[in-house]
Amino acid sequence: MADLPRKAAARTARLAALPLGYAGRKTVGFGKRLGGAPAEAVMTELQQRTAEQLFRTLGELKGGAMKFGQALSVFEAALPEDVAAPYRDQLTRLQDSAPPMPTSTVREILARDLGPDWQEQLVWLDGGPTAAASIGQVHKGRWHDGREVAVKVQYPGAGEALLSDIRQLSRLARTIGPVFPGIDIKPLVEEVRARAEDELDYTLEAEAQTAFAEAFDGDPDIVIPRVVAVGPTVIVTEWLESDSSLARIIKEGTPEERNHYGELLVRFMFAGPSRTGMLHADPHPGNFRIIPNADGTPGRLGVLDYGAVARLEEGNLPRAMGSLIRLCALGDGEELMAGLRHEGFIKDKIKLDPTLLMDYLSPFVEPTMVERFQFNRAWMREQFARINNPREPTYTIAIKLNLPPSYMLIHRTWIGGIGVLSQLEAEAPFHAILTEYLPGFADGDTGTVAG
Repeated sequence: MADLPRKAAARTARLAALPLGYAGRKTVGFGKRLGGAPAEAVMTELQQRTAEQLFRTLGELKGGAMKFGQALSVFEAALPEDVAAPYRDQLTRLQDSAPPMPTSTVREILARDLGPDWQEQLVWLDGGPTAAASIGQVHKGRWHDGREVAVKVQYPGAGEALLSDIRQLSRLARTIGPVFPGIDIKPLVEEVRARAEDELDYTLEAEAQTAFAEAFDGDPDIVIPRVVAVGPTVIVTEWLESDSSLARIIKEGTPEERNHYGELLVRFMFAGPSRTGMLHADPHPGNFRIIPNADGTPGRLGVLDYGAVARLEEGNLPRAMGSLIRLCALGDGEELMAGLRHEGFIKDKIKLDPTLLMDYLSPFVEPTMVERFQFNRAWMREQFARINNPREPTYTIAIKLNLPPSYMLIHRTWIGGIGVLSQLEAEAPFHAILTEYLPGFADGDTGTVAG
């Protein structure tokens, strides 16, 4: 594939065919039921075939379609097991792979963005990509000073394709929804839309990565490659030596690896904002690279891809956020309500039951209430099903709560992080990490919520 499919009509047609294909397979399944095949066997085959088409199409289209698929992938742990099992391989595959573009196209882009003498700077470039993402692919190279580097090149037409896909996915949100029961697709699409312009701007990404690399320079646990050069659609960074990502640990990691890298993930998510004023907002497993120690024991965690970051208004995560979590953990429903109302989560004239509200917030609060919390798929599915079940009392809370714009990306990232931790089935000292890094969470610091 030379580049992203450029004609909007062709991309739109392929995306539009997804729900039709789903409906067609349901019809085939119904026919097999009439023929006597067991319901379980028919549904498993149906879900497998649906997943294959959906994620193959999203991956091949790249752009917003693949970005949407990657966003979905971090919620895999929340799906019921009978639905999740057929999808898991397709979801994981999408996190780390996509069809490549030819080296000739890559060289044309490098000449355009880095200048005609680019080969005097980048003295060697691998002929094939080492990784592919939603809007770009990565090649290994060598800089003129001897450093090995990663060269990320944006796919031609990525901007056009990204915006076209998002518009079409917005229209298809309702029909794609049945493939993922319990996940509200429309806000997920809107989140992809909100990030789109930032992710296309490699200069902005380079600025964010430079800030993170400087903040974590010398950190014993977290490794962030430095930026070497940048152009409008090219970013060159130091090479990060790693043979796998968190996706491998999710699939086959030992309990020791799961706990170790899960804890490092949590530490990075909360230490990053306190050190940089920014939140790395793309927590899918492919962005987190495994760097074992020389003896093979669990080592450091490398973090890639700074196209999606939240630039935090307070220069850190909101102090009120830590205070509200603490109040909920203490069971102070009335003070919690007052704080949420002050922050804009509860609008004027909206009345809520404090007990139901605290129950609704429990997925965010429960991991903070013990010294070490064990994340797992069963817990995530239970929380997800309870909150999204119209027959449960807590369901009405979601309808009445408002999510302020300043919390939108924080909320989505936190949910995504919990999803990855649940896939890892990691045990982590969540309470201690929040005490160290989250403003307002420490004991006794609860008096600033309502001003």
